[in-house]
Amino acid sequence: MTTPTRRHSGGAAPVPLLSGRKAAVVLAAILTASFMELLDATIVSVAAPAIAQDLGAGQAALQWMLAGYTLSVGAGLITGGRIGDLYGRRRVFLLGLAAFTLASAGCGLAPNPGALVGMRVAQGLSGGLMIPQVFGIIRASFDPGARARALGTYGAVLGLASVAGPLLGGLLVEADLFTLGWRAIFWVNVPIAIIALIVGARALPESRSPGRTRLDLTGAVLAAIAAVLLLLPLIQGRDWGWPWWGFAILALSVPAAALFLVRQRRLLTRGAQPILDPALLRVRAFAGGLSVSVLFFGALGSFFLLLSLYLQLGAGRTTLETGLLILPYAVGSIITSGIGVQFAHRAGRALLVCGALLLAACQVVLLLVIGDGGQPSYWGLATPLFVGGLGLGLTAPSLINVVLAGVPAEDAGGAGGVLTTITQIGNALGVAVLGVVFFTQLDDALTDGASSLIAYGDALTAILPWQAAGYIAAAALMFVLPEHAHTAHE
Repeated sequence: MTTPTRRHSGGAAPVPLLSGRKAAVVLAAILTASFMELLDATIVSVAAPAIAQDLGAGQAALQWMLAGYTLSVGAGLITGGRIGDLYGRRRVFLLGLAAFTLASAGCGLAPNPGALVGMRVAQGLSGGLMIPQVFGIIRASFDPGARARALGTYGAVLGLASVAGPLLGGLLVEADLFTLGWRAIFWVNVPIAIIALIVGARALPESRSPGRTRLDLTGAVLAAIAAVLLLLPLIQGRDWGWPWWGFAILALSVPAAALFLVRQRRLLTRGAQPILDPALLRVRAFAGGLSVSVLFFGALGSFFLLLSLYLQLGAGRTTLETGLLILPYAVGSIITSGIGVQFAHRAGRALLVCGALLLAACQVVLLLVIGDGGQPSYWGLATPLFVGGLGLGLTAPSLINVVLAGVPAEDAGGAGGVLTTITQIGNALGVAVLGVVFFTQLDDALTDGASSLIAYGDALTAILPWQAAGYIAAAALMFVLPEHAHTAHE
């Protein structure tokens, strides 16, 4: 029996692919980094009220703590994979992990909301640089059997991070370790990341793309500028008092996006490799998938932040109680995520539609439970949240693969990267738009003299119908997607 090998670019001697104990050590290092990045996407939601109280963070700053992170992850993903292909996946992964470690420490030391938001953006950019290398290292350096097990383990880690985020956030803030308070949610990354760096430096193999590639940094910058021009006035508009120039900034996002597309077309005509092939926008499944991703993740993006604000500042629950309330959502997601992945190749579209409708049902039931103005019980909230988690597990893990089934095989890699980035942008857009609705309703209720429970309840019930509508619209658009998921054979 022969040992699978890969060949370095440039005709170097073939190198044995990893399996067994060596593969396990490498996998542990790269999945530890993935776990931290996924954890930091959710852990801040539960700690947000404590952060606001300690730093005096306003409503816009709370939104930027989430939107800034997800948007910068998306910006990093645009070119992160190609940077690894060009300069070496091991080198770029370790660089991204080191930067993520420093940014986490910066978050833990942040003296004011502006510094914290800036460090969160740095965290996101580092994560966007680091995460694409995880898949590149697995594809390039693991033998087929170890590769399949590694990808399955990655799915389990994703589910574990979704559980650990809100629960660990609640535990760390409640425990007040070393009197750090909310800062512990960032400091906990530092020792773990240092260990992963040491192991990774010793064990990770180096790999590069065998072909030559060039970075479209101009295109990446144009895409980032368009996203910032869109989000900045939405998040800051209330603090600015909705001036005319805020709407002018919003309008400028359109020509910025148009310039991005023009550049992509020019690169394609010159034979270069664009970030996005504009021809893909004429592929029905891909265009529909972009719309579904924006609606679905836009509805999901702000939910846990706004729910945490309601539970802690409105209903008076502790951070730990908040984490325990959100836990059923994560458990439901873990239960169905395996089902979604396993059967996506047979009934992918049907599972996506069912998942989106379950999430819509979750929001409707929460609207009924919270809308009566009383103090809801644990099970009154936990039961619909569990149903929502079941819906998320059916949809999120398989959405990209179902969309890619309708994309030409030669374009699947680039299309997958664009879809992943769009999910981050949709997430940030949801934080911006639904955050405006929530905080506007909250201010109106407090101005009218409502109690905290009523005011925050009114604010949350103001966004729940919009989230339900987003999931229902996403479910309707899912019917343009292929019936079955894409299966990659390497």
